[in-house]
Amino acid sequence: MTRVRLCYHDRCFDGTASAALFYRFYRECFETAAEFGFTGMTHRAKQPWEEGLFDGDENAIVDFKYSNSSKVTWWFDHHQSAFLTPADALQFREHPGRHMYYDPTYKSCTKFIATVANEKFGFDISPLAELIHWGDIIDGAQYASAEAAVEMVEPATQLALVIEAAPEDGLPARIIPELAYRSLAEMVQLPLVAQHLGPLLKRHRDSIEILRQRCDSRDGVVFFDVADLDLEGYNKFIPYLLHPEAIYSVSVSASKVRAKVSLGTNPWNLANANANLATLAEKYGGGGHQRVSAISFDPADLPGAREVAATLAAQLRQS
Repeated sequence: MTRVRLCYHDRCFDGTASAALFYRFYRECFETAAEFGFTGMTHRAKQPWEEGLFDGDENAIVDFKYSNSSKVTWWFDHHQSAFLTPADALQFREHPGRHMYYDPTYKSCTKFIATVANEKFGFDISPLAELIHWGDIIDGAQYASAEAAVEMVEPATQLALVIEAAPEDGLPARIIPELAYRSLAEMVQLPLVAQHLGPLLKRHRDSIEILRQRCDSRDGVVFFDVADLDLEGYNKFIPYLLHPEAIYSVSVSASKVRAKVSLGTNPWNLANANANLATLAEKYGGGGHQRVSAISFDPADLPGAREVAATLAAQLRQS
């Protein structure tokens, strides 16, 4: 029996959906009885790839940064900031490996994996059409309006809320095997999801009022600091619902594992959105996409995070 270590972007709908899609793809195209172990990866200030992590016969990474380990056999990513070092980027370009795939033009890693699995391996993606569709909407910020992004009435958005904000460590790993074979409506009815949904929806509604009080919207940039609250998993579209005039958002949040600066672009006000937020974040050790990015700091370095956030907010206001 093949042992597969599957590393994925933790507390992220696209990361969890990518892992579910890869799980089903591998089982249907390679080995039905493969034994999977799941590891959620979080962007932190330190090197994410720890010694001994890649303990499978196959080691896969989806929706997360490249590792130069020779033990990694599968990699899928779509972030501009996919490589930890220039040497890693060079290694991938010169020796990409048999099952290493990278394309930053995709809005979601879920759709990227689906495309590769279907075109190169003949994997039937039709049973996963709903998951692929919502992976692209959620990670690509392709909602029809800010209201649609914030109201949380669709099973997909409710599941995303639980994946991103549930207080239970390791929950996405428990969700992955179910998500590979169930509809999104079925997923939100599962006890492991439903037990968190009610409290998180209340927290979500409360967070709208908190951000209403804390947002400072000036010169096209809305800024807020919620590092003193348990709000790292807030809905990133709330600032644009409250301040539709904003072009960008800059925020500071904190958890037990990191202090975080988040940068975002208003999907419904793109006419003058010329900044590449991934490039800005890379200057401070972070990264992401052109329209959304983040920088992780050691949890003890909240003052440093706040200083960088203030600098970036000022820079975007002058752009």
